[in-house]
Amino acid sequence: MNRIYLPLVTSLILYVNIVPHPQNDQKISAQRSAIQQILLGEDDADDEELLRELFASVDGAFSLVFVNNGRKLVEYLCKAPDHGLPCLIVLDYNMPELNGEEILKELKLNARFSHIPKIIWTTSQSDSYKRRCLDAGADDYIIKPASVNELVETIRYMMSFC
Repeated sequence: MNRIYLPLVTSLILYVNIVPHPQNDQKISAQRSAIQQILLGEDDADDEELLRELFASVDGAFSLVFVNNGRKLVEYLCKAPDHGLPCLIVLDYNMPELNGEEILKELKLNARFSHIPKIIWTTSQSDSYKRRCLDAGADDYIIKPASVNELVETIRYMMSFC
């Protein structure tokens, strides 16, 4: 009986140099020109800065637009062309002029905005606020997390709506 001994391979590392096909380059550049926009209603400058940094670190492919006033946020959306509407709206509950719930009620009156997911982003754990916001059209009501790790996971979750 002949025995064949094969050396034991404990690990294999394969390095591949991937060269994109020219046709794929065109598809990628077309996708990049159609960057999705996320509209954030946030009136706290520190929160805005933190969100900018964290959204960019999770996925820099999104364009973030911040509006620090509820009335101006509604006006911004009303003036936006259909092809320029955001893929997601994130609203702080406590905003000047119109709070998150009031913004949701205004947006619900216009069918142009019905397809856009809306998330309330707040420090309030009030069940009453949550119920009213969900009834007014919010897709979710998120309590602002305390840790950076939880915040990163929350941002990933928000981006999943786009």
